[in-house]
Amino acid sequence: MSDLPLDTNRLSPDAEAGSGRSRAVKIILFLIFIAGLAAAAASWWFSAQANDPAPVRISAEQAKTLASLTEGEAAEIVIEGTSAHDRNALIPLSGGTLQTLSGFSALSGADGSYGTALKCMTQAIYYEAANEPAQGKRAVAQVVLNRMRHPAYPSSVCGVVYDGANKRVCQFSFTCDGSLLRVPMARQWKESLAVAKAALTGTVEPSVGTATHYHADYVVPRWAYNLGKIDKIGVHIFYRFKGNWGNSGAFTGRWAGREAIPSLDMARLRNALNNSLDAEFAAASDEDLVPGLTVTKLASDRHAEADVGGRIDTTKEWRLSIPDPVQASSGYRELVNGQQAGIGNMATPALAVASGKAGKITP
Repeated sequence: MSDLPLDTNRLSPDAEAGSGRSRAVKIILFLIFIAGLAAAAASWWFSAQANDPAPVRISAEQAKTLASLTEGEAAEIVIEGTSAHDRNALIPLSGGTLQTLSGFSALSGADGSYGTALKCMTQAIYYEAANEPAQGKRAVAQVVLNRMRHPAYPSSVCGVVYDGANKRVCQFSFTCDGSLLRVPMARQWKESLAVAKAALTGTVEPSVGTATHYHADYVVPRWAYNLGKIDKIGVHIFYRFKGNWGNSGAFTGRWAGREAIPSLDMARLRNALNNSLDAEFAAASDEDLVPGLTVTKLASDRHAEADVGGRIDTTKEWRLSIPDPVQASSGYRELVNGQQAGIGNMATPALAVASGKAGKITP
């Protein structure tokens, strides 16, 4: 029997089995990886579909109707004050997928309209949310941009902000209630400016989605029941149009390509501010005022409740007057001369009394 050469490439049965298991594991891992990629792609696709649905056609008449949902009687305040917080809490959230819009960056820093748009956006953020948290400021900016892209509203930043400023009803109250005449606070203005710059260069605040409306939580406007409630951020509650009108597909408007601040009736603004100040004064509690005065009681006051203590009552049109120095000097001399004359007339009787020679003094 002759010896046969050994086949060094042939594996033992155990080795062949181990190699097969290794290949199987690799195949399984590969399939899992492919499945993961497919799941991620599907998730992205459905998410994109949710945030970018088919465009919603809105006619001019429909746009007008949508804008009127928060005007006239619908804008009336149903409840205000502390009880409004509880009533607002009872309004349910609209639910559903919160759709968002892409960032807005059509304006360029070198564009002549950029500075104007930046001013309008900063004013909106400052006068509407100066003391709100950063998210609240971003939410207000997002509402401005959402409106600009919705057919129911003007197609520019300033157009949205100053919508109705010279009409009976304005969309942003600060443009018609005289607030613009008040000098902004430096820190809050700087913060609002930073948020405005970010909003005009693509930053999106996703927490409010496609919101086009908001109101403070201490009031309940009638329209709050007609729109879809999204969320509350700080003191503001945000809303969207219901149905397809509030879906991202409805925001088909494009930036007008020009920004301008309308001419304002300054006399009207001054009157509005004065009326506002009068209303604030009238709303003050009687207990906070010194009786009969238009000044607030101070902790340092030490007067009886019915005693004004000599403080100035501005309602009596009292005015400080300083006597003429010449007249004051002349009056003083006359008074002194009169007293001296009186003393001279009394000298003789006084001496007589002192000597005991006169028992009665006759004038």
